[in-house]
Amino acid sequence: MKSVINLLIVIISLLSLFAGIAKVIHSPDEVQFLQHFMFNDFAITLYGVIQIFAAALLSMGHFFTYHKVAKVGAVFVALAFLLSSVLIFVSGSFIFALISLLPVACTALIIRQMHLNNNINTNTNT
Repeated sequence: MKSVINLLIVIISLLSLFAGIAKVIHSPDEVQFLQHFMFNDFAITLYGVIQIFAAALLSMGHFFTYHKVAKVGAVFVALAFLLSSVLIFVSGSFIFALISLLPVACTALIIRQMHLNNNINTNTNT
């Protein structure tokens, strides 16, 4: 299970990183989509920076065993993906919105596994 979680963390971190980069460089599709929801250039850039920062926290926190940092990163990644999914639902693209919930579910699984591992480590230390 540990190797599956490690692989999920790499995939989710890369997905968040690339989604953030697309927003920071103002990819035309991203800008057009987000401007429909009243995001200005600053908000789009900030959203992208948050996604990049969250990906870094998740991956570096996990692989360098800073568990609290990794958990914070995972929560921000999940929230950013969830926001995107909600916006896609609101835009009316229901099939794509359902598919876009997959990274949210994977990140939730990562958070749950981190929580379980933390409980196991806490119980063995007492």
